[in-house]
Amino acid sequence: MGENLVIVESPAKAKTIEKFLGKGFIVKSSFGHIRDLAKKDFGVDIKNQYKPIYIVPEDKKKIVSELKKFKKNAKLVWLASDEDREGEAIAWHLSEVLGLTEENTRRIVFHEITKNAIQSAVENPRKINYNVVQAQQARRVLDRLVGFQLSPLLWKKIKPSLSAGRVQSVAVRLLVEKEREILNFKTSSSYKVSAIFSFLDPDGKQVEIQAELSRKLKDLDEARDFLTQCGLASYEIARLATKSLKRSPAPPFTTSTLQQEAGRKLGFSVAQTMSVAQKLYEAGKITYMRTDSVNLSSLALNTAKKVIDEEFGNKYHQFRKYQTKTKGAQEAHEAIRPTYLENKDIDGPAAGVKLYNLIWKRTMASQMSNAEIEKTTATISISNMPDVFTATGEVIKFDGFLKLYSVTTDEDSVSGSKTILPPLREGEKLHYEMITASEKFTQPPYRYSEASLVKKMEELGIGRPSTYAPTISTIQNRGYVVKEHLDGNERDIVVLEMTDGKVKESKKAEKYGRERSKLVPTDIGMVVNDFLTEHFKSIMDYNFTALVEKEFDEIASGNLEWVKMIDRFYSDFNTRVEKTLKESEKTTGERVLGIDPASGEEVLVKVGRYGPLAQLGKVREDYKPRFASLRKDQRIETISLEEALDLFKLPREIGNFENNSMIVAISKYGPYIRHDGKFYSLEKQDDPLSINSERAIEIIRIKREQDSKKVIKTFSENENLKILNGRWGPYISYEKKNYKIPKNDNPEELSLENCLTIIANSKKKKSAKKK
Repeated sequence: MGENLVIVESPAKAKTIEKFLGKGFIVKSSFGHIRDLAKKDFGVDIKNQYKPIYIVPEDKKKIVSELKKFKKNAKLVWLASDEDREGEAIAWHLSEVLGLTEENTRRIVFHEITKNAIQSAVENPRKINYNVVQAQQARRVLDRLVGFQLSPLLWKKIKPSLSAGRVQSVAVRLLVEKEREILNFKTSSSYKVSAIFSFLDPDGKQVEIQAELSRKLKDLDEARDFLTQCGLASYEIARLATKSLKRSPAPPFTTSTLQQEAGRKLGFSVAQTMSVAQKLYEAGKITYMRTDSVNLSSLALNTAKKVIDEEFGNKYHQFRKYQTKTKGAQEAHEAIRPTYLENKDIDGPAAGVKLYNLIWKRTMASQMSNAEIEKTTATISISNMPDVFTATGEVIKFDGFLKLYSVTTDEDSVSGSKTILPPLREGEKLHYEMITASEKFTQPPYRYSEASLVKKMEELGIGRPSTYAPTISTIQNRGYVVKEHLDGNERDIVVLEMTDGKVKESKKAEKYGRERSKLVPTDIGMVVNDFLTEHFKSIMDYNFTALVEKEFDEIASGNLEWVKMIDRFYSDFNTRVEKTLKESEKTTGERVLGIDPASGEEVLVKVGRYGPLAQLGKVREDYKPRFASLRKDQRIETISLEEALDLFKLPREIGNFENNSMIVAISKYGPYIRHDGKFYSLEKQDDPLSINSERAIEIIRIKREQDSKKVIKTFSENENLKILNGRWGPYISYEKKNYKIPKNDNPEELSLENCLTIIANSKKKKSAKKK
């Protein structure tokens, strides 16, 4: 009875904590939650209150048995799960499953894994906060109610295997509304006028400055007339204005801002950011990574001052105490920061090093001085018109925090310096070198990236720091949203250039609509969104979702009973589900495109059992409709009649090769060639409607060559075993499983016996890891 048993959620966290505890402590992992709500019946009973039924999953029963053995020999059990609601719920589940009592149980929390933090937590234990547990329980039950009742409804009214969720459905709505805003955007053009002026400085050297007209011109005729008049005018600097500006640093990272900035600066997905941050936290490198607080501890503030003074000088330090503005902030009590600010760099995997460096810079910059900037604006008059040109420039007088860090946005970045103007004087006469009027088109809104979607969700109060990453992953995994690189299109713009009094007109190609890693709703995502928005307005309402989060906060604070909150929601929700099930029609997002000129049949597009498709004709006794899958780059809301009719030209035969026909067709995975019972995917640049036999043969031969290089060795004694060449090097493929070949082994010299030995050893290693 001498041991103290400490239980945490993960082996990595256990390993780090164990270093800071003295003798008499043994640290074990629960590997996350050790019980969950029963899948089929989790105790929803309006009349007899809500009594959720929890079970220990099969894969956790061995872990529970092992923890019970250690508990028998422990005088105290310390529950050291994370300090957010999820962690508090894990502590409660452990207490229930292991049969712990208040006398032999201590609950400890810390927001960083350091020796001081761990020892302080042990010296100041507390009890499990059941209000926080109930807030987490309310969230789980409410989300199950929504998901378990809406998902089967979608199966019946749209198509099988669909799902809905309280937060995920609202996130999809944001993306659908943005996409429709873009689709309905009406582009208009105007002309932007810019000029290059020159003058002689006091040394007689010619100096140039760039300026822009303070307004845009509405059309080509006005632009042409304006440039003609400019050729007859004289120019001078009518006014100079200098303004001193100060730029302040951003506060330290919260979960949301870390996800946004890692996406923009490092190209990390939200899920990747949280995965890497989790590992950094468990290794004791950073503080807890699920937080909506921007506060820094006194120790962190003092350490930051010391490091800044040593690294940059004391003029670069400015003490700042940030206040958390998020109402109901309930996660950790400090911003995300390095546990040891004096450590500028760390060792480890590249992704972890990059993210740590970003966190370190942001934290240090938050305690640095303002940047001091001088902005100069020169107003240039035109002698024969009231219009003016404007030239602006910025000079950084003191870089302050910009020496270390600058914040980015989706559309631009704040750089350290901009155009610098040469010394100017009011009344200075200028000579124009060139004046240009370029056609500019209005731009539709930008689509959401993962980072900007997190920002919008936070602004609307949808979800909490712990839910952003799983929500965005879920809507992509469900097929409601895809992350795409959009190549954009090309168009001609008109450019007028005036030099020496002569106006020259030309056309230039302009690329537009190019976006990288943006979230785009799929057809099925839009159909599901429309169905839910029509029949479940409250669930899909942004204010409702934010209100629910506030009610969870009230439950966590002890100001609201979770059962009453669920009961109030469920009564109306259940009635609405039953009414929709009885009264609503099956929906497919059907859109009629027109009539096929050849057959006279109606052409429509809709969501079918296996995805979006085009349909030619409707079911009649004497007519069977034809169907064709939409291509990956086609959408129900934007496809034209001509594009849909082209789909019915497939499959088409384009010739023979090696006495077998080559058939071009489209599946839900994209266009392909079928030849001799095998399938060959078309490249992105290949059009299935125009590809010829020569190109098809080339694709077949290229694929065959790749396949031949893939197979290193086969064995006649065992045809199921092959040595293949993969993306990450040679490996053994056997019975639909892959096995890594040791570095010192030559793949080409391996015998069948050698391969079977490698497979056996690999299975032993996996078995040992599981234990």
